[in-house]
Order: sequence, then structure tokens, then C-alpha cells
Amino acid sequence: MNRQSRNGKAKWIREALERYERPLIRYAARLTGSVDTARDVVQETFLRLCEAERGKVEGHLAAWLYTVARNHALNVRKKEARMHGIPQEKAEARADSAAGPGAAVLRSEAHERVNSALRGLPERQQEACRLKFQDDLTYREISQVMGVSLGTVSTLITSALDSIRQQLRAGDDLAQEA
Repeated sequence: MNRQSRNGKAKWIREALERYERPLIRYAARLTGSVDTARDVVQETFLRLCEAERGKVEGHLAAWLYTVARNHALNVRKKEARMHGIPQEKAEARADSAAGPGAAVLRSEAHERVNSALRGLPERQQEACRLKFQDDLTYREISQVMGVSLGTVSTLITSALDSIRQQLRAGDDLAQEA
């Protein structure tokens, strides 16, 4: 690899790091329950990007990064669960408490109602919704990350949104009755 080619790859990786590091840390923290572990996962993800052939990754960089991060985070979570078994509720609470600058927004009542409804959904629906609405991935990218068909992604998100709407309406009805 010549110097110009190395400089081009270094610039490409820097740009990917600037664009995806924070969203990947949030995503990995949701999966692992720990911001520190998420940072390790994302560091490993970018190390793998450095080793990857640019031509094989370019064109689907977001899906590639999220897939690598997801796989590594799930492996870490399994390993840590074998070591000291963290209950899912505690892992979610730790990930939520480490939200950083966005925490102020999440404290609003409306956001909390939506997040509460989201947490009540099956794990796959939660993941699909978070990838779509928090990480801004396309259905195709979500399909690649989760290893499911486009139709399954659509069904997961549609079902999740229907369930959230129903829960919010039920909460509104209860509030009006009070």
C-alpha cells in the first residue's frame, strides 16, 4: 500500500470514527449495560475497521460497523453473564443512567412514557426501533445488523409502534378518567 493510499484510508477511518463513535457507544451500552464495556466494544470495532479492506466495507459502512459492534457486544455480554450474571433490568438501568448529554431530553414526561412503553416490548422489537429511531439506520442496514429480512424489520418496527401507540392511548385514557 503506498503512502497516498494509506493517507486516504486513515482519513476515511477518521471520518467514520467522527460520525459513528458516539452512536455506536450508545448502541453497545444498551446491549452490554455498561458504557465502559461499550467503549471497549467500539474500540475493537474500529480496530477491525482498520484491518478491513476498504472496498469490501465501503457502501455499507454503517451496517458493517453496527454488525461488528453488535456481535462483539453480544459476545462480551455472554462472557460477562457467565462470570457474574447481571439481571437484564440492572443492565438497562445502567445503560440509561449513562446517557450523557441526551439525559436531559429523556427526563421529560413524554419521553419517559415512550421509553417505558419501548422497554415493555420484546427485545427484538426494541432493538429494531432503537436502530431506526435513535441510530437513524435504514431498514436495509437494520436488516444486515440484525441478520433478518427487510420484511421482518418492517414487521418488528410496525408491531412495536402499534404496541407503543396502544400503551400511550391507554395511559391517556386513564389520565382523563382520573
